[in-house]
Amino acid sequence: MSTIYNIYCDESCHLEHDRQEVMVLGAVWCPLENTRKIAEDIRQIKKQHGLSSKFEMKWTKVSPAKADLYLDMIDYFFKTENLGFRAVVIPDKSKLRHEAFDQTHDDWYYKMYFRLLKVIFEPDCKYRAYLDIKDTRSADKVYGLKQVLANSIYDFKKEIIEIVQNVRSHEVEQIQLADLLIGAVSYVNRNLNTSSAKVALVEKIQKLSGYSLTKSTLLRERKCNIFIWKAQEDTR
Repeated sequence: MSTIYNIYCDESCHLEHDRQEVMVLGAVWCPLENTRKIAEDIRQIKKQHGLSSKFEMKWTKVSPAKADLYLDMIDYFFKTENLGFRAVVIPDKSKLRHEAFDQTHDDWYYKMYFRLLKVIFEPDCKYRAYLDIKDTRSADKVYGLKQVLANSIYDFKKEIIEIVQNVRSHEVEQIQLADLLIGAVSYVNRNLNTSSAKVALVEKIQKLSGYSLTKSTLLRERKCNIFIWKAQEDTR
């Protein structure tokens, strides 16, 4: 019987005209059979820090007052064997030339999502992808991504990718974890140091992963996989 994996996706600075150069797409994944325990573990960590289990972790909420919570969350991610993370970093959106490739920003967005996820996919496994609801166009994005993923890996019968669905981040712990890791990757690639707590989180991820987060890792890195995308590249 094929192993089923849940993939939890999020993004940072994905809009075309948001005046942010660096964009990051990211995903946390785990086997379906471990999903509930991982969510319960994360809720327990929140409680250990005096917070409600319903507290929503977000990179934008990282502060010195809650630094220990987020540091413990990073420890949990790296100690939990069945959790993986991958991020695709676009260093400078201002250099995109969609017209030269006869594509819209949405077309390119879906291509980037495919680059994010294709390294995770194994042909003998099944996948269920969950995306954080961002805006009123979230349903359209799910439909577009579902088609691109299925067609790109010739999964016309939807046998490999079973589900692509929107979820609300405050209800899904793994989406919150993805937001945290993506935020850290975005922060270091934007060369920011505006918060001692955020700097500490970035440094912890760098130490535990062994990576700078600003350079591409090996293609088959399973725990903390980073790809720095550049125009004209189509190898990963």
